[in-house]
Amino acid sequence: MKVGIVCPYAWDVPSGVAIHVHDLAEELLRMGHEVQVLAPGDEDTEVPDYVTIAGKAVPVPFNGSVARVLFGPRSASKVRRWLREGEFDVLHIHSPVSPSLGMLACWAAIGPIVATFHAAVDGRSKAMSASYYLLQATLEKVRAKIAVSEEARRTVVENIGGDAVLIPNGIDISRFTSAEPLPGYPAERGTIVFLGRLDEPRKGLPLLLEAFTTISDEIPGVRLIVIGPGEADIIDEMVPMGLRSRIDVLGRVDEQTKARALASADLYVAPHTGGESFGIVLVEAMAAHTPVLASDLVAFRAVLDDGRCGQLFPVGDSAALAKETVKLLRDPDRRATLRERADGHVQQYDWPKVAARIVSVYETVAVSGEKVREDDRQGPGMFAGRLRRGDYP
Repeated sequence: MKVGIVCPYAWDVPSGVAIHVHDLAEELLRMGHEVQVLAPGDEDTEVPDYVTIAGKAVPVPFNGSVARVLFGPRSASKVRRWLREGEFDVLHIHSPVSPSLGMLACWAAIGPIVATFHAAVDGRSKAMSASYYLLQATLEKVRAKIAVSEEARRTVVENIGGDAVLIPNGIDISRFTSAEPLPGYPAERGTIVFLGRLDEPRKGLPLLLEAFTTISDEIPGVRLIVIGPGEADIIDEMVPMGLRSRIDVLGRVDEQTKARALASADLYVAPHTGGESFGIVLVEAMAAHTPVLASDLVAFRAVLDDGRCGQLFPVGDSAALAKETVKLLRDPDRRATLRERADGHVQQYDWPKVAARIVSVYETVAVSGEKVREDDRQGPGMFAGRLRRGDYP
């Protein structure tokens, strides 16, 4: 099967969706399918042979974060040319309601189209409601919808209509199960690891730093590894001078180092405060045999099997975070129980299993001999008119 995949977010700036697209493409290639990916990015970005860069992305606020997207008439022309040259059996569009290449591909294409929805919003989205009729026109050509979580599926049902099959994000489990700890770890008195943007409040680093002083009082010598992009000034602002030497800030790291850092810890802490539709790093921590302590968000509760495979604490409660961290670091038997449960639970997220389910969806929409093609009803004039009017969410 020849599959075209459209990634809405910058290929050269790591994000959950871009990593998902990369790993899916690699797994489909291992399965023997032909794959081409279209994504935003800098022109000088080194990419695999199967990736086409459509142009430089622009950062825009989205869902409490910053998304790097690509939109406009020139981008629309590149999408159409890529579709013409691709002759795909199936077109797989990610995040088609974001104002980026996915939406442009929905406008431009007709035929066997699958869309994956990654984001979740609380209740009905004002932006989606305001652009409801445009979204209906955009998505009416999609033959099958996938949601990566129950929260993402609920967002589809409440804001777009119809339903979506639930297929979670995947990971390469072997990358994490075989990871060796970083030099000097795990620390003798215990190690905590955090992963997320340092300057994105909803990822919860301020909450963890607030709790870390209490944790250190209870367990002198405990260490914290902080992974993720962003300025680390917040650590100097919130952590007493005497504790800063116990915090290792690794910044942005490659996938191998991330796996090793997760394997270095006695406990992975996810103190996020909202805006999460899945929680892939919880899955990665479990695959690295690291017990998880996470905010009791709906998405995290689902990933942790309602708390069976990881400990939950009330969202935004730094005192509870400190208390549960201390309890877990002092209770190796409890951590061993969580680790044992997670080892079996995490297998469902291994990419061969996830990709096989996605291919099953492809097979339901593909018709023998039919190719994805340009939608002649959606000519350049309609693109230009929509873009001038701002007819997109």
